[in-house]
Amino acid sequence: MSQTGLPPRRAAHHLLEQIIGEGRLMAELIGGGALDHLANDDRARAQRLATDALRGLDRADRMLKPYFKKAAPPEYVMNALRLGVIELTGGEAAHGVVNAYVEIVGRNQRTASMKGMTNAVLRRIAEEGPTAWNKRPVPLMPGWLRQPLVAAWGRPAMDAMDAAHFAGAQLDLTCKGDPAVVAEKVGGVVLPTGSVRVADAGQVSQMAGFAEGEWWVQDAAAAIPVKMLKPTAGMTVIDLCAAPGGKTMQLAAAGAKVTAVDISQGRIARVTENLARVKLTAEVIVADAMQVEGQYDAVLLDAPCSATGTIRRHPDLPYAKDGSEFAELIEQQAYMIDHALSLLKPGGKLVYCTCSLLPDEGEVQIEEALERHPELVIDKDAANIAGIDPEWTTYEGGVRLRPDFWPELGGMDGFYIAVLTKP
Repeated sequence: MSQTGLPPRRAAHHLLEQIIGEGRLMAELIGGGALDHLANDDRARAQRLATDALRGLDRADRMLKPYFKKAAPPEYVMNALRLGVIELTGGEAAHGVVNAYVEIVGRNQRTASMKGMTNAVLRRIAEEGPTAWNKRPVPLMPGWLRQPLVAAWGRPAMDAMDAAHFAGAQLDLTCKGDPAVVAEKVGGVVLPTGSVRVADAGQVSQMAGFAEGEWWVQDAAAAIPVKMLKPTAGMTVIDLCAAPGGKTMQLAAAGAKVTAVDISQGRIARVTENLARVKLTAEVIVADAMQVEGQYDAVLLDAPCSATGTIRRHPDLPYAKDGSEFAELIEQQAYMIDHALSLLKPGGKLVYCTCSLLPDEGEVQIEEALERHPELVIDKDAANIAGIDPEWTTYEGGVRLRPDFWPELGGMDGFYIAVLTKP
């Protein structure tokens, strides 16, 4: 990206300012039009640059630290320097990069006096180049989140998760038909659980089979809860918190009679669009999951959670959040489990899952649910599906997935899944 790439660089800088400084999520910013003023190519560059900076932020800060004799400069300047480090150590030409971020620093009256420092530091970074970047340790996530995860899983596992987060995520697909056929069409590989993984996928809507509705995008880990339910034709299932609809489509493809519920009109519209593209049907309802009624053979509850299992795809999460909302989420999950159980017919199954790495949102949540409802039986046989390593099963009978699993295949999102049977 040359000097003509200033607009996407400004936009990437704005994204970092909002995420790190204001605690806003990338998806919220982009959905709110933060990049709408850019052409398509520039929009993609801005998002990619901001994402790369967040993924490597700890390493960038470590590279920059020796250049500051005392305290680091203001966050506005640091974000410009971080972006500069990412570009320069990625092989971009120094002239365009340095000039662009000096210009960005100079645009702010409060930091204009730091243009010279910005110029000097980035030129020194350019001299260090990719070699110095690659010698640095794997970036660590912020301590507020890393510390409880080390306590839960141990330091070696956390080191492996940090490496998985830094590596990022490839594109995973769930297929209506034969995964091997789809994999051949899109140039992907079939994963042990039956998902198809594609490296360097490009624009999703241009991939083979998209227009025909042969598959949908869904991380391999996110596809496992429905596989553990083992849905059958005619089974009545309510999918609570259904958007964007990946699990609803899995259920419908298996022949289940699905009711998809989400509280957001905009998000449920996306479910409807996705169902139409893949030519599947489900009853779609805009409602608060806690207010729905009825009796079903199965309830799928992908509960609102910290989303800490999705950092491979969303490196903004550790910087936009601080953990202050976790206690409220954990309380909400317990209420939702109890309500979900009230929707089950006798003999019905509840699939509880969260895309979280925190045991309080997974193992502990189910352990406490079993204490509140001693009549419940946890279905330990649910984990007997293709691709599930027996070592992933947990002490209370659920399944724990982590980003460091499948390292040779590119990892997976963090998830917790349990299947409960109501007598």
